[in-house]
Amino acid sequence: MAIMNLQQLEDYYEEHQQEIVDGYLRFLKFASISSEEPHKEELLACADWICDLLRDNGFTVELWPTHGHPTIFAERNDAGPNAPTVLIYNHYDVQPVDPLELWDSPPFEPRIDNGTVYARGAQDNKGQCWYVLQALKALIAMDGKLPVNVKLCIEGEEEIGSSGLREILSSKADRLNADYLVIADVGIAGPDTPSLTLGCRGIITMDVTFKGSKVDLHSGTHGGLAYNPLHALVEVLSQLRDKEGRITVPGFYDEVRGLTDDQRERISFDFDTENYFSSFEAKPVGGESMYTPLERATIRPTIEINGISGGYSGSGFKTVIPAVASAKISCRLVADQDPKVIGQRVADRTEELAPHGIDVTVNLHSGGGAAVQADPNSKIVEAYSAAYSTVFGKPCKYFFEGGSIPIVTDLARACDAEIVLMGLGLSDDHIHAPNEHFGLDRLKKGFLVTAMALLEVS
Repeated sequence: MAIMNLQQLEDYYEEHQQEIVDGYLRFLKFASISSEEPHKEELLACADWICDLLRDNGFTVELWPTHGHPTIFAERNDAGPNAPTVLIYNHYDVQPVDPLELWDSPPFEPRIDNGTVYARGAQDNKGQCWYVLQALKALIAMDGKLPVNVKLCIEGEEEIGSSGLREILSSKADRLNADYLVIADVGIAGPDTPSLTLGCRGIITMDVTFKGSKVDLHSGTHGGLAYNPLHALVEVLSQLRDKEGRITVPGFYDEVRGLTDDQRERISFDFDTENYFSSFEAKPVGGESMYTPLERATIRPTIEINGISGGYSGSGFKTVIPAVASAKISCRLVADQDPKVIGQRVADRTEELAPHGIDVTVNLHSGGGAAVQADPNSKIVEAYSAAYSTVFGKPCKYFFEGGSIPIVTDLARACDAEIVLMGLGLSDDHIHAPNEHFGLDRLKKGFLVTAMALLEVS
C-alpha cells in the first residue's frame, strides 16, 4: 500500500473539485422522497445511478429488493484476507419538502450560495454519502486499490423507519459481516470542532386517538353533556410530564443506564445558550430541569407531542365538539430502554388516564430503534478520532447525538462489528426543514476524514 498523507488527498480533491461538486449536484436532483408513492420511480433511478457509479469504480454491486425501496449493497475486497473489513452505512432517500412555500429555491434544483449548497438531502444524507463515495474513488485512483476491504450498505428507507432493510437483515447477515461498522449520518459539535459521536438516542413513535362520538356535535346543544375529546386529549397529555419536565409514565426510567466514567470524562457538555437562541429563536428550557441543556438533548430520554389534530381549524368559526381528537407522540430513548416496552408503558398510561366517556386507541409504530453506543477505546473510533484531528488540526472531541437512526442497532447486530458514528452535519443545517443546506467546505472535510480514517484503520 502506497503511503498517503493529508496533503496528497487535498491535492487530489483540489484537482477533481469541479467533478466532485458536479456529481453532488446531480445526486441532489433526484427527488428520492421515500414516504411519498409518486416518487418511487425517482428512488429507483437514484439507486441505479449510484450502482453505476460504484461499478465504474470496481465494486461488485447488488440491488437488494425489499417490500419497499431497494437497498444498495456493494463490496470491494482487494485489500486481501488479512486486512480488516469496513461496512459503511448511508441512505439515498430524503424527507418530504413541505411546506414548499418556505423554500427560497426549488428543493430539487440545488443552489450554491456563498459556498453552501441548498437542496433537500444536501446534508441528510446525500452530502454525507457523497463524500464517502468520493473518498473511496480517490483512494482507488491514487493506489489502484483500497487500504481495507470495504462494504457499502446504502438504503432507501431510512426516513421512514428502514422496515425494508430490517426485514432482510437476517438473511443477509453473512454478506454484511464486517470488523467495523461506520454510520456516516451524524454531525459535529461545531463548524471548527472535530468531534465524534459516541452514541445516539433510540426512538419509538405512536398515534393516539380519542373518540367521543360518531359525528361532530353542536357545542350549544351538546356542550356540558358530551365529553370533548380535545379537552380529554390535552388533559391526558399534560399529565405525561410534571412541572420539572420529568416523565410521569410508570416505569419509564426503570432501565435507563447512565454514562460510564470513561464516557463522561471524554464528553464535553459545553452548551452555547446564546448561539442556540440566535439560531432557532427558542430558549433551551425544555425537558428535565435538573439536567444541563446538552445532557437533556443527548443522553436523557424524552417524550414529545409532535402534533395534535381535531375539531375545526379553518377560516372563520365552527362551534363543534369534535368527534375525534388525535396526537402524534415520540419518545427519544437512551441505553437499555427497549422501544417496544417503553411504547407500551406510554400507551398503558394514556389509556389509564383517559376519562370515562372517551374511547382510546394507541397505535405503536413499527420501525423504532434502540439507542446505540460506541466503545470509545475501539480501533475504529480511535482511527476516526485521529483522522478528525489531522484534518482539523486540533484534538478530536466526543459527544452524544440526540437524534436517532433506528436501523443502527439491528445493523450492528447483523454484521457483528465494532461501531463508529461519524459525520459533518451541523444542528442548523435545517435537515427535515425548508432550505436544508451543507457547506462545500464540510463536503471536503468529510472526504478527507473518511480517506484518512480508512488509511489509519488499515
